[in-house]
Amino acid sequence: MKLSVLTVPLQGIPADQAFAYLHSLGVEQVELGTGGYTVDCHVGVADCLNDESKLNALKELLAENELTISALSCHGNPVHPDKATADGFHQVFVDTCRLAQKLGVETVVTFSGCPGDCPDSKRPNWVTCAWPSDYGKILDWQWNEVLIPYWKQAAKIAESYGVKKIAFEMHPGFCVYNPRTLLRLREAVGDVIGANFDPSHLIWQGMDPVAAIRELEGAIYHFHAKDVRIDPYNCAANGVLDTQSFENLTGRSWIFRTVGYGTDTKNWKDMLSALRMTGYDGAISIEHEDGLMSPREGLEKAVSFLKNLLIREGAGAMWWS
Repeated sequence: MKLSVLTVPLQGIPADQAFAYLHSLGVEQVELGTGGYTVDCHVGVADCLNDESKLNALKELLAENELTISALSCHGNPVHPDKATADGFHQVFVDTCRLAQKLGVETVVTFSGCPGDCPDSKRPNWVTCAWPSDYGKILDWQWNEVLIPYWKQAAKIAESYGVKKIAFEMHPGFCVYNPRTLLRLREAVGDVIGANFDPSHLIWQGMDPVAAIRELEGAIYHFHAKDVRIDPYNCAANGVLDTQSFENLTGRSWIFRTVGYGTDTKNWKDMLSALRMTGYDGAISIEHEDGLMSPREGLEKAVSFLKNLLIREGAGAMWWS
């Protein structure tokens, strides 16, 4: 396992300073945003694709700071019912795959996306219940007419540029939001589809992250280290579905936290152990979205917390058995 950081929280800092700062913390890898919902703040995708000197400068900057790339991230909704919006996200995905080839990166992180409820829709429609029966018809149309066909073609594009792993962040609001939906799309499209496992989105939905890791054995391609705090009072009164602003820290049923500030150390040890048990030995990438801490404080606390928890060496021969 290697310690990585999604650099977007440092978007106000130039790449040379951001990379040097992360190196000083002992970070080994970076996850770089390339557009869509994930800001392209330290790459300059268009420049790197069109100017070899800009691409080489990025490579040199990473090498100078002893950093490698864990993944390129282009979270978006390429199946958005508004064609212009969908086309924009699709182009970001394609450009990210093109850049991945030039950088020798095999993993691209994104969302599955969510269509509308019919061909004439204007906004995405995330279905969360089985009744009335209209919702089942919506799901059938979304998956069979839009989502699966799109990702079959997008996967071919990704593979043509050497991308071997499309890592979907299982995120409420999109069609892939839990292990079952992730595995459904993987079965339909192929093993190029896997998970960017972010426990924060699963915990607030009521899932046990260790059980989810075991359910996804062999299908986890990247990991986001982000925590969540469920408010015992607000959640008890109103449940976990919450559309209030993330700025309403005292009113929400749950908020994102820096690792160790939402769930306890044992939970993180259990998750990392489950990852190792199921064969994952990749990046543990810190994603800072804590509304109570600055980016620097949140990142530094997360790095400090995780450094002693990462499992870096295999057990080898079981001499005690």
